Amino acid sequence: MYTVGDYLLDRLHELGIEEIFGVPGDYNLQFLDQIISRKDMKWVGNANELNASYMADGYARTKKVAAFLTTFGVGELSAVNGLAGSYAENLPVVEIVGSPTSKVQNEGKFVHHTLADGDFKHFMKMHEPVTAARTLLTAENATVEIDRVLSVLLKERKPVYINLPVDVAAAKVEKPSFPLKKENSTSNTSDQEILNKIQESLKNAKKPIVITGHEIISFGLENTVTQFISKTKLPITTLNFGKSSVDETLPSFLGIYNGKLSEPNLKEFVESADFILMLGVKLTDSSTGAFTHHLNENKMISLNIDEGKIFNERIQNFDFESLISSLLNLSEIEYKGKYIDKKQENFVPSNALLSQDRLWQAVENLTQSNETIVAEQGTSFFGASSIFLKPKSHFIGQPLWGSIGYTFPAALGSQIADKESRHLLFIGDGSLQLSVQELGLAIREKINPICFIINNDGYTVEREIHGPNQSYNDIPMWNYSKLPESFGATEERVVSKIVRTENEFVSVMKEAQADPNRMYWIELVLAKEDAPKVLKKMGKLFAEQNKS
Repeated sequence: MYTVGDYLLDRLHELGIEEIFGVPGDYNLQFLDQIISRKDMKWVGNANELNASYMADGYARTKKVAAFLTTFGVGELSAVNGLAGSYAENLPVVEIVGSPTSKVQNEGKFVHHTLADGDFKHFMKMHEPVTAARTLLTAENATVEIDRVLSVLLKERKPVYINLPVDVAAAKVEKPSFPLKKENSTSNTSDQEILNKIQESLKNAKKPIVITGHEIISFGLENTVTQFISKTKLPITTLNFGKSSVDETLPSFLGIYNGKLSEPNLKEFVESADFILMLGVKLTDSSTGAFTHHLNENKMISLNIDEGKIFNERIQNFDFESLISSLLNLSEIEYKGKYIDKKQENFVPSNALLSQDRLWQAVENLTQSNETIVAEQGTSFFGASSIFLKPKSHFIGQPLWGSIGYTFPAALGSQIADKESRHLLFIGDGSLQLSVQELGLAIREKINPICFIINNDGYTVEREIHGPNQSYNDIPMWNYSKLPESFGATEERVVSKIVRTENEFVSVMKEAQADPNRMYWIELVLAKEDAPKVLKKMGKLFAEQNKS
């Protein structure tokens, strides 16, 4: 018998989902039976629901869509933080919640995992601010509602919520008779008119600049932007919130723009532009040097998923994805001006103790093509986001939501989504302590990233903002190099190392890159108050921002 559960899983597979993350609970166990019985889909069970939502987020950044499953109440609420991050940063994630039977819900029975008040809609209401669409499935509405919320997912690139009662999952329905379709935008402003304005502005500009952001990555438009820049030779920069939205090896890629924290020659080049084409950008504090950017909106055309501006006049109801793709159709545009000199230094290691600034110089020199850099929001993010990536490389961070502990599960989720791109995770000791439980999953699933644990004895990013010597920025000291063994790993599965010097770092980095069949777990011992220069400056700006 073909059921609602089958229909939902068929639709998810149609979107490209091949793995589902989550935690079993008694309200989703029968649906789990349906998942694991399929040959085209795999269940990846997590240690907790928060980590499941983080893994789904990482998977969605790479696969462009993801799904995870929890049980009602206790499970879904544990995952809300991760889902909120996906919403803030435009990641299409489907949360499926197994819930009590329709009869139990309709009769308002006081069953476990509820507030014992007979109202089963509390938790769906709690999801309203962090999801683009929600539904409680019934046997009668299931197929229509599944298609509706998944269409919203595709259009808005934000999470959706599906409440699946036990009995509804087993209800009989017909198989899909047509492919899933994205909700179409109704265009009040002609896309062609916008393209004409872009073409005219680019042709007339003497000092144009293109700035790209995270929404380009959300829609999987990185190659489109790269082709557009290759064709036109236009100067381009990205925010750190959007890093890897264009091929960083292009001659016209200038580096990362971050307001006052940018390299001086890059800052001057960007802010003196006579035309700015901004694509998929959100100007957040951590991506603009705490709002120290100077971008003239009267000289700017800005396009986002939900709205845009043409020389400071707001426009809506255009098709963002289609419009970005149509940039390739622009003609007679070829930039012939100058670029800026890029600040790139060769790294010559020594026996000196490893420091933050030298670490990131080494990483820039040693990374290879087709690698994915995953950087925790802290010293790692502000160090890694400044390096130039190699061809076919990707970057994952979470600079807007900034939930510490996010990147370890996210790196595993992304590595599952793209097994050909070796993932290099850089995460601080404080962050790792929040989500280290998934080390067991990584060992079980034979996932082989290179994990660098930066042991600098506490919350360094917080010390830079406030309270450098306060006890609340201290953490318990763990024996990080012994963690894989504690989680059941052998040397055949995980190589564990401790690195203190520059030469040791270079040696272990090359060893790990040459050994893709094992996970590498590398503890980097750094000084307690050491931080990248850009983070030290950002910390002061954040401290001032918190006073205003």
